Amino acid sequence: MQGVGYRVFVEMNADELGLEGWVRNRRDGSVEAVFQGDDDLVAEMLRRCAEGPRAALVDRVETIGEGVGSFLGFEVRPTV
Repeated sequence: MQGVGYRVFVEMNADELGLEGWVRNRRDGSVEAVFQGDDDLVAEMLRRCAEGPRAALVDRVETIGEGVGSFLGFEVRPTV
């Protein structure tokens, strides 16, 4: 969901939960993110992503994989 502040929403929530990783828009209109941290906190983050910010219409949250790397902090990456 681009144009509704979704990346900022994700970044703020990830920071609040103490998660590491990244988020970025994709040219097809989807948003892609990687979260690293305690399993319960990542699950809470996925719940928050499914809810999204007020202006967002989230169709689905899809978990693609686990164990994708090691990160320091959380960042917003450029659109791909």
